[in-house]
Amino acid sequence: MKMSGADSLTNLAMMLASGGVEVVDCTGILGPDTPILQLPEDFAKNTPKVEIHKISEYDNDGPFFAWNWMKLGEHSGTHFDAPHHWITGKDYEDGFTDTLDVQRLVAPVNVIDCSKQSAENEDFLLTAEGVKSWEAVNGEIGKGEWVVMRTDWDKRANDEAKFLNADETGPHSPGPTPDCIEYLLSKGIVGWGTQCIGTDAGQAGGMEPAYPAHNLLHRDNCFGLASLANLDKLPAKGAILIAAPLKIQRGTGSPIRALALIPKG
Repeated sequence: MKMSGADSLTNLAMMLASGGVEVVDCTGILGPDTPILQLPEDFAKNTPKVEIHKISEYDNDGPFFAWNWMKLGEHSGTHFDAPHHWITGKDYEDGFTDTLDVQRLVAPVNVIDCSKQSAENEDFLLTAEGVKSWEAVNGEIGKGEWVVMRTDWDKRANDEAKFLNADETGPHSPGPTPDCIEYLLSKGIVGWGTQCIGTDAGQAGGMEPAYPAHNLLHRDNCFGLASLANLDKLPAKGAILIAAPLKIQRGTGSPIRALALIPKG
């Protein structure tokens, strides 16, 4: 007997309540010690460090309540890149965090494990052939799905210098090649994510086109996720990723709480 949509949702709710479906937090901590992307010196401005300021905490400023105010950039910590973030996506009216189609934000996720290669080579690049080899083992990437690159880079997040990993030649971190992103877009993905400070490799400025994840994803009105955490807890296939940005007016991105639903065991 075919299960209806309502039955499927009821079943999911029951699985969540019983613990049959586990919720994995794929988000890093957002605070003053969160690593923040630093642009080259040619650019005038950088995103400031996250600041958290107390308003009151059961004291003279508010005897019954505790709350804070914050200072942070849209692209701080585990965050979402909307199409308007990059010049190639500037003309999409639904390319802002307050206009995008939220139906696209909850989708199956494909986790491509590149942790071993990234440990051996901090500038490791995932190619289209690498993705195809992964598909041959794990199954095809489907239309409307997320694809994320597991590098275990989140293990460095408590050390900003190690996380940013920059020297006189620029930052060094793993990421995708242009042909990798073009291939994924040909599959109809909704977005691409990494565990590094941005969606591109550290040395992606020297690629053609430069910064292909940003350039090509947003050209096609797709999304980016950066500084993801705990991807080692997800299966290669079979999880659902929820990656919802704040509804910032004409926002180019937003910190998120990325959550994955996986079958227990």
